[in-house]
Amino acid sequence: MIDPKMAIALVLAMTLVLFVWGRWRYDIVAICSLLAAVLLGAVPAKDAFSGFGDPAVITVALVLVISAAIRQSGILERGLRRFGGVLDSPGTQVIGLTAMVTVLSAFMNNIGALAIIMPLAIASAERAKSSPSVVLMPLAFGSLLGGLVTLIGTPPNLLISNVRQDVSGMPFSMFDFAPVGGAVALAGVLYLSVAWRLLPRDRKGAPSPESKFRISDFVTEARVGEESPFDGKTIGDLEAIADGEVTVIALTTGGRTIRVPQRSWRLAVGDVIAIEADAAQLKRVVDEGQLVLVGDKELSEEHAGSTEIGTIEVVVSASSDLVGRTAESMRLRELGVNLLAVSRQGRRRTTRIGAQPFKEGDVLALQGDIDHVGFLVRELGLLPLADRKIELGRRGSGWLPLGLMAAAVAAASLDLTPIAISFLAAVVVLAITRVMRPGEMYEAIDPSIIILMAALIPVTTAVQTSGGTEVVSAFVRVWLGGVSPMMALAAVMFATMLVTPILNNAATVLLMGPIAASFAKASGLNVDAFLMAVAIGASCDFLTPFGHQSCTLVMGPGGYKFSDYPRLGAPLTLIVAGVALPMIAYVWPLTAG
Repeated sequence: MIDPKMAIALVLAMTLVLFVWGRWRYDIVAICSLLAAVLLGAVPAKDAFSGFGDPAVITVALVLVISAAIRQSGILERGLRRFGGVLDSPGTQVIGLTAMVTVLSAFMNNIGALAIIMPLAIASAERAKSSPSVVLMPLAFGSLLGGLVTLIGTPPNLLISNVRQDVSGMPFSMFDFAPVGGAVALAGVLYLSVAWRLLPRDRKGAPSPESKFRISDFVTEARVGEESPFDGKTIGDLEAIADGEVTVIALTTGGRTIRVPQRSWRLAVGDVIAIEADAAQLKRVVDEGQLVLVGDKELSEEHAGSTEIGTIEVVVSASSDLVGRTAESMRLRELGVNLLAVSRQGRRRTTRIGAQPFKEGDVLALQGDIDHVGFLVRELGLLPLADRKIELGRRGSGWLPLGLMAAAVAAASLDLTPIAISFLAAVVVLAITRVMRPGEMYEAIDPSIIILMAALIPVTTAVQTSGGTEVVSAFVRVWLGGVSPMMALAAVMFATMLVTPILNNAATVLLMGPIAASFAKASGLNVDAFLMAVAIGASCDFLTPFGHQSCTLVMGPGGYKFSDYPRLGAPLTLIVAGVALPMIAYVWPLTAG
């Protein structure tokens, strides 16, 4: 039988080699590492899957779900659009949007916060006739900085809290990270508000998958409901919601249809308007105008017991049964689907969409039970488009997800419930109120990061139980022999920063956290200070596009090259260290006692 220390050393060596090699996905490497550790006897078989029940892993999954619900609600987007008019120059865009994403990412997933702000950033850059390359990298860096502020801001903070619990019996609380993380985030945002000039200003980003297959605007019909704030207001007021990017092309009122109505025409409850715009702007107008898509209300009631009502885009093929027929003649409603909108290349239509004969190439937005719609798509000879996440026919959930996030954070901060339980309660409320469908919740969870964390937790636990961390920390003590505590703290932070691009930030914490804790404990230093140094170092990879998903996400749209990252990120790395190290020493005195 191989000695446990030797076995876990071999597993870690293999894991590091595969991570550096980069040919396999991180989660696959983690699974292989776990399997090897079990087969070599370093991890007992009964503990192999303990990581999947770890509170840190569960909390990360729950935060991803709530973040997706907040993003889907549209409440933040509507609030942020109010600032769109003042973002009229590259400087104001960088300052305003980076500050926004930094605040958001302190309380929700980094990627979720960045996904909310990115469309606004790109639209603002286009409006100002500047390149998105000026603002997107500062946004990505801001999302990383914001994650430093709270326990839930980024997975490394949750994992380092786990290490603290293993060492001292007490995890970090929600805002233990705030003094150091807040100071670092503030300094970083101030630097980015000036240093954005280091970035190229003439780069053109790669087109999005959606833009490679562009269709003309949809036409859909919506009714002015009793709760609509536009009862008595003009068509022009309604079009202004989307900054003039939608057009009311027809109005049906009092039994007659008016083609191309004037913008001064006043709307009334019961009026049906035909709106032309892309899917995103249609949803925006329907949500904020509290309009009812024609047929949508009835369909929702008919399928009230279903939790899988969704929207899909399809193309009418040449062999489709719909060619030459209308929605009314095909009785689509009786078939269990609702025709929400129609798009036809190059032609504006003012007839009611239910009475329009379909043609080859038409793009339809259909709503109904997901499984049933999929069956009808095949039966009718339609071609489904790739999922473009359109949400026509689905009203935003308002303030509920944001309120649940705030309540969960408050409950965890006041120690009313463990953090995983408070966020689980929030997700249960989202499910009960049908704010999110179960399928959407599962889609919101990134399985790769969950598997990476869950698979490596038993391995890193084995490193500690086998005495491996003591061996490594003894080597580190020899290597750092005679240096001051502050120099040792700096060495741990910079070592973590160097390892992060190779291992991924979560894997880095799982490896470096126990080693740093063991080193500090054996040296008579404050374990908390060194764990904070690891947390900061693992979350601050500003030198590469692949150390964190936020940096990867902006590479294509920003048209960045690898060399652009260290150009802006190297000074920021030094600023982070320059602010974090003294702040850690002040908040968490280096000498234990």
